[in-house]
Amino acid sequence: MFTGLIEDVGIVHALRVNQGAAVLTVETNLAVSSMPLGASIAVNGACLTVVKKARGSFTVDVSPETLSMTNLDRLRVGSPVNIEQPMRLQERVGGHLVTGHVDGIATVSAIAKQGEFTIFGFRLPQRLGALLVSKGSVAVDGISLTVNQCRAGAFSVAIIPFTLRHTNLRARQVGDKVNIETDLIGKYVQSFMKQRK
Repeated sequence: MFTGLIEDVGIVHALRVNQGAAVLTVETNLAVSSMPLGASIAVNGACLTVVKKARGSFTVDVSPETLSMTNLDRLRVGSPVNIEQPMRLQERVGGHLVTGHVDGIATVSAIAKQGEFTIFGFRLPQRLGALLVSKGSVAVDGISLTVNQCRAGAFSVAIIPFTLRHTNLRARQVGDKVNIETDLIGKYVQSFMKQRK
């Protein structure tokens, strides 16, 4: 479980895709020595498992399911990625509850300055849009954000300067693909409503 508060923007060192799965190595400023092998780590919001460590980098395996549901297959050597280690239960949850189970991919449709803020617009599949509500929570590439406006197949968020500087959003352009995890509570409510019908 994660909070959506990004700890570091890592850099892709290597990505090997083979038979629909991948091995990904990421360079990071986080203390890799304190990450146990088998630990969970979120890369662009996808929960992965540390399988190998080196000085200043870690390696994770990416399953075919994760590769098909995320933007990880679009990464290249040098790509910036958001990194978060799992939350500790005794800490404050500053973002929102993020599982690291990506629901799908959205496309950056607009980027506009509004004073000090940057407004990002996204297009996404309607099945995901149905789980978003105005002022609700959404994770974009693992970043905990508040939905400004939403309508069928689209939503927007306002990014404060700190978040822009400390996440990979600073490198995003219109047309880029991002990972989306909708709010966990909304998914359960939708599931319960379907069962009642």
